Amino acid sequence: MIRFLLPLLLMLAASPVQAWWNGDWTARRAFTLNTADSGAGIKEAQINVPVLIRLHMGNFDFLGANPDGSDLRFVAGDDKTPLNFHIEKYDSTAEQALIWVQVPRLDGGADKQQIWLYSGNEAAAAVSNGPAVYDPGFLLVQHYAEASGSPLDSTASAIPAGAFSGTRSMAGAIGAGIRFDGTQTLDIPAAPKLTFTAATGMTASLWIKPEAASQTGELLNAGPTLALALEGGKLVARSGGATVTGPDVPAGSWSLVAVTLGPKLALYLNGANVGEADAASPDAALAIRLGQGFKGEADELVLANVARSADWLRLAAMTQGLDNDKVVLAGEEESEEGGGEASYFGVILQSVTLDGWVVIAILMVMLGISILVMATKALLVSKISRANKDFLDAFHALKASETAELDVDDDPEDADLKESGMAAILFGHHDHHQNSTLYRIYHAGTQELKKRMGNRSSVELSPQALDVVKAGLDATVVRENQKLNSLMVLLTIAISGGPFLGLLGTVVGVMITFAAIAATGDVNVAAIAPGIAAALVATVAGLAVAIPALFGYNYLGSRIKSISADMHVFVDEYIARIAETHS
Repeated sequence: MIRFLLPLLLMLAASPVQAWWNGDWTARRAFTLNTADSGAGIKEAQINVPVLIRLHMGNFDFLGANPDGSDLRFVAGDDKTPLNFHIEKYDSTAEQALIWVQVPRLDGGADKQQIWLYSGNEAAAAVSNGPAVYDPGFLLVQHYAEASGSPLDSTASAIPAGAFSGTRSMAGAIGAGIRFDGTQTLDIPAAPKLTFTAATGMTASLWIKPEAASQTGELLNAGPTLALALEGGKLVARSGGATVTGPDVPAGSWSLVAVTLGPKLALYLNGANVGEADAASPDAALAIRLGQGFKGEADELVLANVARSADWLRLAAMTQGLDNDKVVLAGEEESEEGGGEASYFGVILQSVTLDGWVVIAILMVMLGISILVMATKALLVSKISRANKDFLDAFHALKASETAELDVDDDPEDADLKESGMAAILFGHHDHHQNSTLYRIYHAGTQELKKRMGNRSSVELSPQALDVVKAGLDATVVRENQKLNSLMVLLTIAISGGPFLGLLGTVVGVMITFAAIAATGDVNVAAIAPGIAAALVATVAGLAVAIPALFGYNYLGSRIKSISADMHVFVDEYIARIAETHS
């Protein structure tokens, strides 16, 4: 069993050792940003992009980091330049985190751009800084991560929100969100820094989840300057006299809607341009209202004083939505000592939850007991088999008149071991066939004869007396069989109970995984697969207990049956010799 488990525990894939940003941090992990066609599919370079990093049990070791995430640090691909980042959510209990990282440059069509995440420094202070993540091109960013009150602006402008009559939703497109019922709204009053200039243009984007199809309601209204709405379920943008009508927005699922205003009014759905028209608008101070007449949920409002490119909006849709795992690819964790990467098996073990470890611990105790029983039983049956052979050889060498010559009185020193066959074999005196089950049958029969003979040298036994002697021998056989089969029930428990315990751990682990996904709203393969794989570790552990126990039980059972058959044959042989001598 040890030879079977050891290779699994040692499957660590080596990787080249690279520079280490700071020796005070004990762990790091690379995140590859894929902008090629297989990922975000953008063509032009983008500057100062806030990239959403989703951490979960499958791509981050929350147990190795500080409970509040204060030790997290992001470093550029050169492993030297610290990056600005903002923690929107960090829940070490649910093992979920949402972090916005400002990436200085993302080249188009590249699939190997990296940033590093460092963790594992208990003395580190928190450096999360929302305003530093958003350059002056951002007018307003609302994440809706607050538990209550009016939503906050994460940019340096800190533009306050006004009246908010909507409700909070725990399962937004990115963490928490807000909900409107058709009568509720969110107002953002005009502010000195919330201004639009025609020279640079502007962009507005919002994640929405309509409650029903074909509805009509305002998503965002900034007066005549800009409006974004649903009309009969279709996405519509207006600015001045220009109107652009896009496709239907699916109900019941999250979509990123965006509009850019410059020389043209352009409408985007999930990063794809779905319509545009010529537009012209003067400079304006913006007063914004969200949700008038809209029934559904919203998340992540972003306003910029620049008309974003199609590549920028596609990158936002891909990195923030369900396709996040196609663009942001997590690597394996490296430790400061070796700079190596853990194998997939190591990642799975890191994802095992507490209930899974409890089940695995119970199974490992069962495995240890099973191995101990199998080892001692194997030693026992081997010694008994050899002792029985030696005793039979000596017994067959006796003449009929010398049948009792091999019998020796009980040793008082072995009195405390008399009832335990295993203890007698392992620890008792073995200088006179005492570890032979045949000898103990022989000894019982000889002692029975001595009681009947008394001081006489010979005595004749009636058939009834022979039956009594045989009954005594049969009783001894039963007791010896009980000793041989003692503790074998532990192997049957391991065989039948191990897989069921493992299945219990797997079912509970799967339930916890789906509960965490439901609570966070993060539904993607990268979030689900590690939890499911970790849950299956309990089933593997259950099989690892049951399979060796099954082989050992069958092997020991066959050896015990052979010894039992020898005992029954010897009883008949011994009774026949007694009958021949004393009838």
